[in-house]
Amino acid sequence: MKKHIVCFGDSNTHGYCASTGGRFDETQRWCCLLQQRLGDEYLVIEEGLSGRTTCFTDPIHEGLNGLEYIYPCLMSHEPVDLLIIMLGTNDTKERFGASAECIALGLKRLIAKAVATVDCWRGGNPNILVVSPQNIDRRYLASDVGGTMGRGCAEKSAGLAKEFEKIAESMGCQFMDANAAVIAPVNDIDYMHLTMEGHRQLADALAEKILGS
Repeated sequence: MKKHIVCFGDSNTHGYCASTGGRFDETQRWCCLLQQRLGDEYLVIEEGLSGRTTCFTDPIHEGLNGLEYIYPCLMSHEPVDLLIIMLGTNDTKERFGASAECIALGLKRLIAKAVATVDCWRGGNPNILVVSPQNIDRRYLASDVGGTMGRGCAEKSAGLAKEFEKIAESMGCQFMDANAAVIAPVNDIDYMHLTMEGHRQLADALAEKILGS
């Protein structure tokens, strides 16, 4: 059986393309590119959902609370060899009222539930890689999504990497900061989604980390 890698994230894992309002195709999304880089010994599973949070229930849209979905997600893809979590961007929305520190605590809850899903892990050994997403550019406020995202998202986003790294270390997880792995800036439409080049760079960095570990 192949090694199963579950990529659990939001629209940047789903592959949202801001220029079209649709989705990057299978030759462009980082999950698909990661599959190509890793080869036939691996099965890379896309579990990206636009709007997903670590643990917050959105009052406007249903089904976006990552904490509520992580158990069935992992169990449906068992045996899991690696879980990649890249969340946090949506948690910065003003309507959740959460600081970077509180968002990190949401991540901690999510990790704890994933670890506690004992039967999903191959050999019973949890293996989680936390990826802190690219920072939201302050110019997002003037974009079409500025009003629904609300104020303060860029500032909170800028604090996530530091807080996520601390949580990852305390929970025995690996860590990667996408701000270091991805040189390409976020797009110049909504200022928070990966560009096509960003997807490629993230896939390259993840493949190097996975194959080197």
